[in-house]
This record gives sequence, C-alpha cells and structure tokens, in this order.
Amino acid sequence: MTFRDTSAIESWHAHIYFDAKSRDAAWAFREQIDALWNGKLKLGRFHERPVGPHPMWSYQLAFGHEQFAELVGWLTLNHGALDIFLHPNTGDALRDHRDAAVWIGHSHQLVLDALK
Repeated sequence: MTFRDTSAIESWHAHIYFDAKSRDAAWAFREQIDALWNGKLKLGRFHERPVGPHPMWSYQLAFGHEQFAELVGWLTLNHGALDIFLHPNTGDALRDHRDAAVWIGHSHQLVLDALK
C-alpha cells in the first residue's frame, strides 16, 4: 500500500443534506454555522434539488485545515437529523468523493458518474 501525505489535501468540503421535510432545519443549521464561524468558511448555495454527485438537496461548507477539528467536531455533535458528507479536495474529485470521504449521520449513494 502506498501512503499519501496529508499535504495533498488543499481544503475540505462538507455537504449538508436535506429534503423538503428538513428544509427549515437545514436553513436554521446554516444560519447557526454562519453566525458561529462568521466568515471563516465559505457557505455554498442552498440547492433545493440534487446537484452534481449529491443525490439529495444540499449546501456546501468550504473550509481549510485550520477550521477542520473545531468545525467537524461541532458538526458531529450538532447535526441533528441532517446527514453530512465530508471530503478532502486533493485535485482528484472522483477519489476524494468515492474513497476518501466521511459521513456524519447516515450515508447516501452518490452519483459518481457526475465526477467522471
């Protein structure tokens, strides 16, 4: 097995998944994240449809190494009924989404053809 150095990770994305029933909870969660991190991470658009490889409605949090421990810890303890897909960004989107991802809550089948 060949081990990769973590310096290959440029940044991180967390995708918060929701549907019509959990939309309001997802929006409230987003507002709480925005208030707590106050510009220290980038909030993506609030997609009320599946986008790219994501099989559910979602929004993205883009962040760096310096926020990883605190943000992922907070998401893990506070996600409620929302599911979160977390992956590194190394320049290999397929591998990052398929082989290097972590789920908080329940996992979902991604649409990996969108990354090929």
